Amino acid sequence: MSTINAPSNIEHCWNVIGVTGDHSCPELSTHIHCRNCPVHSSAGRDLLERSPFENYRHEWTELFAQTGVGKHIDSNTLPTTETLTVMIFRLQQEWLALAVQVFQETTPPSVVHTIPHRSNQILRGLVNIRGELHLCISLSHLLNLQVTDITPQSINAVVYPRMLVMENTGNTWVFAVDEIYGIQRFHHNELRDPPKNMARANQTYSKGFFHWHSRIVSYLDDELLFTTLAKKVLP
Repeated sequence: MSTINAPSNIEHCWNVIGVTGDHSCPELSTHIHCRNCPVHSSAGRDLLERSPFENYRHEWTELFAQTGVGKHIDSNTLPTTETLTVMIFRLQQEWLALAVQVFQETTPPSVVHTIPHRSNQILRGLVNIRGELHLCISLSHLLNLQVTDITPQSINAVVYPRMLVMENTGNTWVFAVDEIYGIQRFHHNELRDPPKNMARANQTYSKGFFHWHSRIVSYLDDELLFTTLAKKVLP
């Protein structure tokens, strides 16, 4: 058997119940992505520290020789499709997505402490996250989402509100959501311009939308979002 494709005893739970599996792992609600989980980190260390298989170098040398690795490649022939990795969540009846890179963690709902003479519809107040106070905002009000008593059909079997923590240029923002689906990947060419009659999340903050699970997901412009928050909330 080829040592290049030789199986290992390392656990691959992320491919079964993790972000590249069926998303059923209960730890995803805490760690957001498998790469943040200690099980994934431990598996990575085991992989790096294990001894190479017998004839490992010889087989790779033969493989590179057969495939012509190292030859000149015309940059014009390289694939240009860009993959977008996003966190999908629900506010009111709207399914929204933000680039996963802006998020630090998810937490259970926390008590929001209002700030005298500062709290308003967008700035709700302060929340305690792991012993540190952070600004809590209402993304629903910032996006001008319509408040409704109608609950849309859920994606998950169990639905519970959470708080998402995101960070940009040293500023941390916390906001509550009604439901989190998790992390999803899209190709950039799947992104569509929002139709003019699209009565959904404020189009000002939307880069476009994806069709996903028979739903429309608005892909939010995180740079514009952070810029607006800094202007409207920070002193």
